[in-house]
Amino acid sequence: QVQLVESGGGLVQPGGSLRLSCVASGSSANFYAMGWYRQGPGKQRELVGGIAGGGSTSYEDSVKGRFTISRDNAKNTVYLQMNSLRPEDTAVYYCFADLRGQVTTTRYWGQGTQVTVSS
Repeated sequence: QVQLVESGGGLVQPGGSLRLSCVASGSSANFYAMGWYRQGPGKQRELVGGIAGGGSTSYEDSVKGRFTISRDNAKNTVYLQMNSLRPEDTAVYYCFADLRGQVTTTRYWGQGTQVTVSS
């Protein structure tokens, strides 16, 4: 049973920083792609960014230059470093991890962690 457990959310002032972590367990295989989505109040879930197994990254435009995604393959862990946070970054952040099977790829999700940016 694959499980993703997130940590690191909380309340931060505008301009501040937070680092989210997500540990994937339950599989001896390396996950293909990992990353983060978020869902703000009254909004649809949106992709924040992702990182491939080889380390290449992609980001949603509004977070480019402020957020950094990294991973530790040995620990099956993905990180989201968030700097220069804005009130509009307030959301529940969900990590995901894609596991390749012989035929299909399965996406697993974390339970979500709240990030609130407010003075």
